[in-house]
Amino acid sequence: MIAYLEGKILREEADGIILLAGHIGYEILLDTITLSRCMDKSQANETIELYIYYHVTERQPKPVLIGFLTPDDKEFFQLFITVAAIGPMKAIKALTKPVSQVARAIEDRDTAFLSQLAGIGKRTAEKIVATLNGKVLAFAAAKRPDPDAASTDSQDFVPEEKQTMVKQVAEVLTEQLGHSASSARRMIRQVLEKNPGISSPEDLFDEIYQETR
Repeated sequence: MIAYLEGKILREEADGIILLAGHIGYEILLDTITLSRCMDKSQANETIELYIYYHVTERQPKPVLIGFLTPDDKEFFQLFITVAAIGPMKAIKALTKPVSQVARAIEDRDTAFLSQLAGIGKRTAEKIVATLNGKVLAFAAAKRPDPDAASTDSQDFVPEEKQTMVKQVAEVLTEQLGHSASSARRMIRQVLEKNPGISSPEDLFDEIYQETR
């Protein structure tokens, strides 16, 4: 059974990647946030490291590999699929929000938030709460470790008067849009180097997304 892979992205696909590891290309499904972070790492020429959930059944004899950036994300996924009517394929499409936010919603019995996940309606959201409430508190409280977080927080590449603006934009890029801290730092730096006159978070966002289009 495959439990861990590391390598370079050979190709991005609609719902995952083909990871080249040891001269073998592995088709790996990823949730949208993990896919975004993997592509950020790939653009920075970093090695992709994934913890793998290996799925195969009698009805689906073709093995499916599902990837996660941390063991905690994989563990949460394994709990998530214990909910009735949520199999691995549905779960990976549903996880369009960070694990910590989904876990917090479960602990808060916030079915409205859970109903916003892809393919999760009100009834399924209620099943998720009924099954997992009280079991995912550790994930709700967890802060994803990021070795680049300190450098992003310090923002040593901008003048002091722009620190607040840059911090606000970096927080949205990482916490809401799923970019890694190193990717957020890179995008902000590139824009400010080209246009040092930017003075508002809104203008900084506009310039960042013009660059990424």
